[in-house]
Amino acid sequence: MNQHRSLVAGLLAALVFAPLLCAPLLCAQDFKKQVIYQIVTDRFFDGDTTNDNPSESPGLYDSTRTNWFAYWGGDLAGIQQKMAYIQGLGATAIWISPTVNNENSSMNTSSVSAPYHGYDARDFMQVEEHFGDNANDWTAFNNLISAAHANNIKVILDWANNHSNYNAAGEKGALYNNGTLMASAGNDPTGIFHHNPDIADYNDRYQLQYYTLSGLTDLNQENSTVDSYLKSAAELFQSHGVDAFRLDALKHATWGWEYSFANAIYNNKPTFLFGEWIDSTSDALYHDAYKFANRSGISELDFGVNGAMRDVFGSNHNFSELDGVIATENSNFTSPNDLVTFFDSHDESRLLTMNNNRNRLQEAMAFLITCRGIPVILYGDEQYLHNDTNNGNDPYNRVAMTPTSFNTTSTAYKLIGKLAGLRKANDALGYGTWRQRWINNDVYIYERQFFNDVVLVAINKNDSTAQNISRLFTSLPAGTYADYLGGLQSGVPLTVTSGSGDNNPANSVSLPAHSVSVWQVSSAATAPEVGSIGPTVGQPGMQVTIAGDGFGSARGSVKVNGTTATITSWSNISVSFTVPNIASGNYTVQLANSQGALANSIQFSVLTARLIPVTFTVNNATPTGPGDYIFLTGNTVELGNWGTTFDTAVGPMLDPNYPNWFLNVSVPAGQSIQFKFIKIAASGTITWENGANHSYTVPTSGTGSVNVTWQN
Repeated sequence: MNQHRSLVAGLLAALVFAPLLCAPLLCAQDFKKQVIYQIVTDRFFDGDTTNDNPSESPGLYDSTRTNWFAYWGGDLAGIQQKMAYIQGLGATAIWISPTVNNENSSMNTSSVSAPYHGYDARDFMQVEEHFGDNANDWTAFNNLISAAHANNIKVILDWANNHSNYNAAGEKGALYNNGTLMASAGNDPTGIFHHNPDIADYNDRYQLQYYTLSGLTDLNQENSTVDSYLKSAAELFQSHGVDAFRLDALKHATWGWEYSFANAIYNNKPTFLFGEWIDSTSDALYHDAYKFANRSGISELDFGVNGAMRDVFGSNHNFSELDGVIATENSNFTSPNDLVTFFDSHDESRLLTMNNNRNRLQEAMAFLITCRGIPVILYGDEQYLHNDTNNGNDPYNRVAMTPTSFNTTSTAYKLIGKLAGLRKANDALGYGTWRQRWINNDVYIYERQFFNDVVLVAINKNDSTAQNISRLFTSLPAGTYADYLGGLQSGVPLTVTSGSGDNNPANSVSLPAHSVSVWQVSSAATAPEVGSIGPTVGQPGMQVTIAGDGFGSARGSVKVNGTTATITSWSNISVSFTVPNIASGNYTVQLANSQGALANSIQFSVLTARLIPVTFTVNNATPTGPGDYIFLTGNTVELGNWGTTFDTAVGPMLDPNYPNWFLNVSVPAGQSIQFKFIKIAASGTITWENGANHSYTVPTSGTGSVNVTWQN
């Protein structure tokens, strides 16, 4: 344990703080059935005026709320005081702004420019005084966690591992460890930061991970002090009850290191991780995005669906665009139901700025909550808030809720509540498959199904013309179904007759203009049905959660690749177990109830041991041409089990000093590993380096490095 881990351990031991207990499912690692409400903390509600202009960082607050770059007073106490409003909306999780202590100085000398958004960290071990109190203590944070958990609401903390604060003004990157200065952009003797220019090419993997993002001082995660500091800080917030983290700038921190970060956080406490990897299905690095999600255990914000939704509902594109994106992503991501979906965020203009049409907003909300993936509602959308200055871009998308902004009778508020209730009650929305049933430019009918649970949704976004649907097939059993929304968005009933298998024909139906119809059926499971496993990767000894239905109240069994696991908790809908001591590999997990009835199996990757970030360098590698890359492969699951494809080998490696290549990779602690380097040509041809396998013994803690020469 290095000095930073020791410091955190001492802090935790000294905290006069009773452990926060969770409701039975509150801390489960399954987020698929949640509805997330994203809050920009400073813009939500001022619950404590004593922290508006704190002594640690005075002069950054604007009581008139005319300077959009200043603090406006929203805080953790304000979120706590509006918990009943959030619960009434149907949200089961809140995603709050980064809460770590942010820089104390203005980034502009002529006017106030403050880190009200939370992304300019100065001390990851403390709570921001504008959100908590002048002492940077944990009282307000603890109170918020307690209130959220008392209302069965999870708390997701926004977390930025990539950087500290702006390097050219303000505190100039200064980073502290519980008040002790570690380094700044101009005073960095131990290599806490990378000192590279701003990213110029967002398709360059090296620049993405090692260059500077928008002037924010870039953290060097390969430095053992930084590695320990970031993991310890996140674990500190976990000890105060955080249920999940949204990882900011996911593709800008070191990718290999992030595997080890996820592993550390999952080992510390059951949680859920998802991150911001901005892309689309047509981006040059889209393959990197889904490979990262599939192997790291970190899910991602679904920017593909975000862009398509904004095109379809904001710019009136055809529904085929959205259908195509979903089909592509569903085929690429191992767990598409873990993708986190959204159409508005703190980083883009609001949908109502694009198209000031409340029906379109409500149709988009209905799609979002019934789509595959975990939906995020941006605060204020339920009240139709938007500011169109500068086309509604940052910061004008970060509008302030006012005392009149908490109306519980708006159509959008009621719509979200109804569909959030359906997401909780019908497993088809959280765990189900996705199937398009009918489509044209303005109409999209799709179906979600999980065993005998079915939800069929029909959206007509045309503002003036109804659409007659004469050939619609569904998995809904024969019968007549009322619109689940009760006509809230002009929905209509549907009659289904008996057909063949899951293709039962529906009678002709006319979908009114700007309408959403939702038809559904659900029933208690008569046999065990597995819909989720989380996390999806971990070593022996890690706690993992399986979720679904029909497990029964009496304990059954869980086997990983045929080896029985130790059960730590069991309920009808959620089972936690400890990964057994088996060899690493990609395996199936099989649950059986107490009568021996088997559930459907689900995939899980067993690691060799907890993960340590190690930088591998190979010098004078074989020559490469355009589209050729050097990869790393080896004898453990972490190294791809000698895989030779883009998806199974580790890489592509980075070559800022060609023909030398390097890559930061997470490998099993304390293990002796065997590895080699290969070239995967653009044509797919594989070239192995010659000679014996390279050997390396991974350190048991901290970080490591390997430096070898390509064997010709």
